[in-house]
Amino acid sequence: MVRLAGTKEIQKAYEAILAGDFEQAIAWFGLAIDREPDNASFHYKLSITYARSNKLREAIKHADMAVQLEPEDAYYRIHLNILQAKELVQKAEKQLQQSNDRLPDCIVWLKTAITLDPLLLEAYLLLGITYERLGEYDPAILAISEVLRLDPQHTTGNRLLARYENKRQQGNKNNHFTV
Repeated sequence: MVRLAGTKEIQKAYEAILAGDFEQAIAWFGLAIDREPDNASFHYKLSITYARSNKLREAIKHADMAVQLEPEDAYYRIHLNILQAKELVQKAEKQLQQSNDRLPDCIVWLKTAITLDPLLLEAYLLLGITYERLGEYDPAILAISEVLRLDPQHTTGNRLLARYENKRQQGNKNNHFTV
């Protein structure tokens, strides 16, 4: 019977996952990769486990390796895109918490995140918030409307949409003069 290198380690990694021990699973996936470093599937599986453990940098590293090893695999590419989108959202969120100095950068990051993962609600939500901070209510409303298109019951989205529409209306009233 022919066994592929790393098969035993992958089995042990899955056992660790079923036991809820992601750190042990990461170690086993790492051993499998040591035995078969050019196995894209092993890198992909390790990436998923890192992502579940909130270790985004490492997850991206191994997702990227899987894509490099098998560039034609759509699942690997989609997984990498989703992780990169999350990273950009985290970057924008951190910046938004610190200051409003780089709002245009946040818009670029969030639009890129949306391109990478068009279903990432948080990217649309933060994009709307960023536009609102710039006083640009039309694009803010469009971004929040996309949140609600994807999730009509999104509580924060519904609240922000009402607030931004009200602010836009108030701005329009202030811009109309009667003679």
